[in-house]
Order: sequence, then structure tokens, then C-alpha cells
Amino acid sequence: MAVKSALINVMFSAADKASRRMMRDFGEVENLQVSRKGAADFVSQADIAAEATIREELEKSRPDWNFMMEEGGSVQNDKEAPTWIIDPIDGTTNFLHGIPHFAISIAVLKNDKLTAGIIYDPCRNEFFHAEQGTGAFVNGRRMRVSGRRQMADALFATGIPFLGRGSEETDAQFQEELNRVAKSSSGVRRFGSAALDLAWVAAGRYDGFWERGLSPWDIAAGIVLVREAGGFVSDFSARDLAFKSGNVVAANSALHVPLLKTLRG
Repeated sequence: MAVKSALINVMFSAADKASRRMMRDFGEVENLQVSRKGAADFVSQADIAAEATIREELEKSRPDWNFMMEEGGSVQNDKEAPTWIIDPIDGTTNFLHGIPHFAISIAVLKNDKLTAGIIYDPCRNEFFHAEQGTGAFVNGRRMRVSGRRQMADALFATGIPFLGRGSEETDAQFQEELNRVAKSSSGVRRFGSAALDLAWVAAGRYDGFWERGLSPWDIAAGIVLVREAGGFVSDFSARDLAFKSGNVVAANSALHVPLLKTLRG
């Protein structure tokens, strides 16, 4: 069993506290007050409440640290201090439709490097965490990416463009990529949470993941998890720019390059 650091304990405590009300709301999902944030992009009272709880808990232990949040935007307390990157509910659409597949994601950005991340799946009670140089874990057990080496044996995850995201050009590009990967592999899954997709790559459940146009809070913690589990994360040109660009290709060491080549056609 892994011994969690003080930092990881702080992050877990914040996620755990936020998840309690979140799960109560999930149990009464039909009664949630929901407002529209954009085309097919909803924000619920549960989202807002979870983010407020997480911020409050993190500020207690690190009052000078900065914030980058999905709902609350950026807060700068000290430009020299690290930044918390928070997604209170990654998979909000699943949440609002009563689908038990969503997660809380918290990461730390220090000197422009992602150094720690946690992803908490409250429906399965799975707590994924990683810190730079110490490995990746799920519920205290060491995680490693899968050992599969052939595209034909691999299972991949992705995100599908939806209303309000993408254009005719990017939609066509995605369809081409999906066709190429599907015909080269054991299958492609789309479950609706990029954070959990990356956590599952780190855990060896998926062999790889790709998606374009993601936000920093969607992927920050997952990037740390995959890398600490022995995997590779890049943009579509094999550069270390996934976090900045929001265009992500993640896989184990044997399949990262083949997946990139397949996506490029």
C-alpha cells in the first residue's frame, strides 16, 4: 500500500468532502436546478457547490496558492506559488442524465510543470493519485499502463464531437481518425469523461486515448497519472504540448507511436 504524501492527503480530503453532497444530488438528479452555460454544455448546482467545497478545503492548507477552475475561472494569490487546477465534475452531462460515470479532478501546476494529480470516481469509490517521480496508484495499489504491444490487441478511448464543439472540418477529421483506429484495433470506447479515460489508461484498462479541444482542467491530473504509470502523453505531433493545446494522445510506451501514426493516416 502506498503512503500518501501530505499534499495528496489534502487533495483527497477536498475531493472526498465535495463528493458527499455530489452523490446526494446524483441520487436526486431529476430535481437538480440546471442552467444553460452554452450549447450542450450545462452547469448544475452540484458542479458549483462541489467546486466551492474543493476550493475552501484547499485554501485552508495552502492559502497562498492560485486557482484555475472550470466554473470559477482563475484566481491569482501569489504569482510565485503553485496553481490548483480543478474540475469539480468531469462528465457533467453523464451526471445530469443519471449515468454513474463522472469524476472529480484536481492537479497541481508548479513552475509550468504538472507535478501532482488526483482523480476521484465517487460512484466506484476509486481514488487515483500520482506525484512526479513517485509513481501512480489507485486506492493505494501501484498502477501501470498496459503491456499490450499490438494495435490489433488494443482498446482505445476517445471523445466524440457534440453540439457546440467542433466544425464540419474537425468533425470530418474525427470520423477519419475513428475509422482508422477502429479498423486497426480491438475497439474504441466513448464514456464521456476525459479525466477517467486518462485514469483508465494509467490503470491499464485502456491502451490509449485521444481527443482534441479539451480544457486544462479536463486533462491536467490525468496527464500526471499516465506518465507516472509509465505511459506517454503528447499532442498529435508527438510534442509535449498536450496540456497547453488541449489536443491529447496518450498510450503505453509500445503503442504511443503506432497510435499517432494511425491517427495521422
